Amino acid sequence: MSGHSKWATTKHRKAAVDAKRGKLFARLIKNVEVAARTGGGDPAGNPTLYDAIQKAKKNSVPNENIERALKRGSGQEAGGADWQTVMYEGYGPNGVAILIECLTDNRNRAATEVRTSLTRNGGTLADAGSVSYLFTRKGVVIVPKAGELTEDDLLMAVLDAGAEECNDLGDSFEVVSEPGDLVPVRSALQEAGIDYDSAEASLVPSVTVPLDEEGARKVFKLIEAIEDCDDVQNVYANFDVSDEVMAAV
Repeated sequence: MSGHSKWATTKHRKAAVDAKRGKLFARLIKNVEVAARTGGGDPAGNPTLYDAIQKAKKNSVPNENIERALKRGSGQEAGGADWQTVMYEGYGPNGVAILIECLTDNRNRAATEVRTSLTRNGGTLADAGSVSYLFTRKGVVIVPKAGELTEDDLLMAVLDAGAEECNDLGDSFEVVSEPGDLVPVRSALQEAGIDYDSAEASLVPSVTVPLDEEGARKVFKLIEAIEDCDDVQNVYANFDVSDEVMAAV
């Protein structure tokens, strides 16, 4: 998972300032709207909404856009779409397993776009259940390396809150927990004065596929094509790449 996490965090950081900024904003705003609809519009009583708002702010989404999404989701303002969560499963080059999470108001459109992105980039759509068993839902908090923060400092802050492990991703740390411990872990970081980039439920693979440089390039190209689909919110994959391959790619 570490290789995928490094690639994902690096890519998303760059995405916040490049030409795909609008697409990233749209996904983050959609998360806020859906969280408000499912759990209510008060962030204090809706941890999922709180984390969606914080992630949007970390990625420089304007406050007025966040506020409008919150109001649409909670019914205070008209215009909210009927978003549905749909999960697609597939395989990429080198047998890499891929889970594709969509938030869409048109399931046919989402399915067509996902299938097209896969087949045009060396992937295939798989039957439901053929890939998902390789992943487990976990709470994942990404903490940027700042100041004198060490991995030991981070572990001391979060272990009692339920954190299972802490991974070094290069320029950030990844704190993994059970989904139910995500809020206590995030709260423990806040109490310790440790800043974090994102806190959310994620799908973590139980088995990973190591990739060489050629394989990594193919898989990265495929995932980027999938993420270009408007309905796609998250892409999870079970590849791993070494630091050397990551640097080369």
